[in-house]
Amino acid sequence: MKKDLLAYLALAAICLIWGTTYLALRVAVVGFPPFLFVVIRQIIAGGILVALMLTVGKSKLPAPGEILKQAIGGFFMLSMGNGLVAYAEVTIPSGIAAIICSMMPMWVILINLTINRDERPTLPIMIGAALGFSGIILIFIQDLEALSNTAYSLGIFLTFLATISWASASIWLKKRKSTSDPFMNAGLQMFFAGVWLIPFTLVFDDLSNVTWSSNTVYAMIYLIAVGSIIAYGCYTYALKKLPMTIVSLYAYVNPLVAVALGWLILDEQLNARIGVAFLLTVAGIYLVNRGYMLRNSFKTQLSR
Repeated sequence: MKKDLLAYLALAAICLIWGTTYLALRVAVVGFPPFLFVVIRQIIAGGILVALMLTVGKSKLPAPGEILKQAIGGFFMLSMGNGLVAYAEVTIPSGIAAIICSMMPMWVILINLTINRDERPTLPIMIGAALGFSGIILIFIQDLEALSNTAYSLGIFLTFLATISWASASIWLKKRKSTSDPFMNAGLQMFFAGVWLIPFTLVFDDLSNVTWSSNTVYAMIYLIAVGSIIAYGCYTYALKKLPMTIVSLYAYVNPLVAVALGWLILDEQLNARIGVAFLLTVAGIYLVNRGYMLRNSFKTQLSR
């Protein structure tokens, strides 16, 4: 019971903290190379967490095979998941990025259904998926002119790709259960995520004039200490202790926090249409999750 309580407390922390990171990331990358920012953030955060686990936590480095698994997970979850969102937020609002990322639980379930080919989507799952996608469409239906902007549409595409990559890697790591400490795993994933992104920053970032503003420094400190070390450690712990469909529910809360902060601090757009789109997306995610849980409950009863 105590372990479950700690896992749910970790999940609660993720719900709040990761909602604030979209704002911090947007503030940081507006005037700083986005991939370089993520490289520095992840290598420092990962290095600190690994060092803490080796010293204070008295853990040991996992076996080479386990390290390789965490490195691969780090690439798809953080290099792709976090790196692409940072690159996208140069051109799209933080609230829009958060709403797109809120579809992560839906991708988790749809990918699971694809993997298990003997399973077919139930009616609630199909209705939920349709609602979720209709919410996303509603966001952009009146901004078709903005989608004609190549940089903006690329940002939208990369955010979708980042979300699918994060969901796929979460499933992959969940199915390959680890015996090593979850916080050590989180540190390794973050560290390798930064290393994987070094070629990205060399190819895609403009490194000719890198300047450190106070906003960039404060955002970096916050994202390293809170967004990465604390929150990602909590995510890895919750992922190990709780079902993936439960852990993915943090995506319900994140966009609400992100949209509100973007509106309050960055004066990002917040109107009735975005509010309805958000509600449709969340309702869709709820129905998909509900349909998936009912299916599993029914299968469990049949097997008894």
